[in-house]
Amino acid sequence: MTISTVPLWQPSTQSWVEASLQPITQKDASDWAQYWVPAIQNGLQQALSQTAIVDVNQIPRWNWKVKIEAVQGLLSKNGFSIVYEGVTQGLMIYDLSVHRCRLEEQKGKDLVYVEYLEVAPWNRGDLVQEQARFGGIGSALLAAAIELSRQEGFKGRIGLHSLPGSESFYDNVGMSDLGIDESSEGLRYFEMTAEQATAFFRKGD
Repeated sequence: MTISTVPLWQPSTQSWVEASLQPITQKDASDWAQYWVPAIQNGLQQALSQTAIVDVNQIPRWNWKVKIEAVQGLLSKNGFSIVYEGVTQGLMIYDLSVHRCRLEEQKGKDLVYVEYLEVAPWNRGDLVQEQARFGGIGSALLAAAIELSRQEGFKGRIGLHSLPGSESFYDNVGMSDLGIDESSEGLRYFEMTAEQATAFFRKGD
């Protein structure tokens, strides 16, 4: 996929801005180390000092530098990033080769499996003490996964395992909840059909 633009909601101005959706690069790994890690640590410290209720188990502890290096040059596994004003706002890694559909109506068919999806800490309402800077990042990354699925001939089918704190998001965007997957650290598995993918884009119009 080439670089394209995606809309992000900016609450501070009550307006939409255009960000870039692009293949994941080492620049994203640098942004993660330089900006994301300190912001996560600062957010957690502020929350603890103010006795805010933050479930630290819901804050991803993924090392994006390692994960991005691992997919460089691979065709079946790679990723996307969303960048605004030169700073990475969201990251996703996908796999095309290992996973297959589980829903009965499409069981065994190919899909795009979303291995990791995370938005920058300053865009998380549960981590920052002030208003999140941008919204719509998770939806934009899911839309990229659906579009990739269509380009690959998978008709929009995608699947993923969700952290508990993100389950309501995947439910709200219209994915099917297949329940707890004990083979994947007890995470809940979600899957999207071709029809649900079409509905997802119609909902965003």
